[in-house]
Amino acid sequence: MPGRTRAAVLHGALDLRVEEVPVAAPGPGEVLVAVEAVGVCGSDVHYFTDGRNGRNVLRAPMVLGHEAAGTVAAVGDGVHGVEAGTRVAVEPAVGCGTCPTCRSGAYHLCPSGTCLGSPPTHGAMSGYRAVPARAVHPLPDTLGTELAALVEPLGVAVHAVRRAGVATGHRVLVTGAGPIGVLVAQAARAAGAEQVVVTDVHDARLDRAAALGATGTVNTARDELPAAAFDRLLECSAVPAALWQGMHALGPAGRATVVGQAPPSADGLPLALMQRWEIDLNASFRSAHAFAPAIGLAASGRVDLAGVLTGRFALDEAPDALRAPGADPRHLKVVVRPGD
Repeated sequence: MPGRTRAAVLHGALDLRVEEVPVAAPGPGEVLVAVEAVGVCGSDVHYFTDGRNGRNVLRAPMVLGHEAAGTVAAVGDGVHGVEAGTRVAVEPAVGCGTCPTCRSGAYHLCPSGTCLGSPPTHGAMSGYRAVPARAVHPLPDTLGTELAALVEPLGVAVHAVRRAGVATGHRVLVTGAGPIGVLVAQAARAAGAEQVVVTDVHDARLDRAAALGATGTVNTARDELPAAAFDRLLECSAVPAALWQGMHALGPAGRATVVGQAPPSADGLPLALMQRWEIDLNASFRSAHAFAPAIGLAASGRVDLAGVLTGRFALDEAPDALRAPGADPRHLKVVVRPGD
């Protein structure tokens, strides 16, 4: 096991440095992963540009990245069922495992839980990262390690579709054609949705959503949504106006699910509409018990991860990787390869 490795360390807003860091040996119940690919998430971009992501504020240098895949390099004491040499996707937030919330199965909501790449926990944009053994998920031969870095956002999409209760025959509206929106649209189709319409204000993103399986697209900068045309709404743009607009497109007994990172509060909730048509509103946060089905969807080809991956960067190019999604709206997901 190497004593040191290279990592992308965020020291402050717009101050991302590639530097050597010590490699922590895996403790009891942990495995050491040789990280081969790390997806860049919107939260990473917020930390890079603003030094914070919502309520989470960077107060000390931190390794970025929580969407990771690689190969197990070593195992700690007490680890069973995972061996060195196993290719894995890494689940970034698995909770403490002992509190009532974790024991109920909702470990993603653990009050004391941490998440890779969320202050103060170092992320995985480095050559090696020790993680709990329960956080790694073996990969089949039909899913490459680079694409497996996108299992985490696909898991978010799978969890969101579950929270929305998407079922066979549903008409689904997805607002926001960013990476999560496009993955949610694919996950909704895999769950049996008959119709999946994606909205955005960028034609390039809508074209990609259509190419990846959306049955329809709407540029809401030009066109209005039809009224009462959908059974489920998954809001992935993090724009409250898109949520309110989408809720008016729901039919009786519809359900709206907030997926994109919500602001602290928002005016405009259409309460009268919700009451008159018994429209439900709920939310989805990270994911739980979603990695195995996400891996299955990707490995079987029912979800196209290759079509979502639009850029690759070496570790020394990590700042460029963080800028890429904002610089070019055609980008969906980019990955950083720590070994390059």
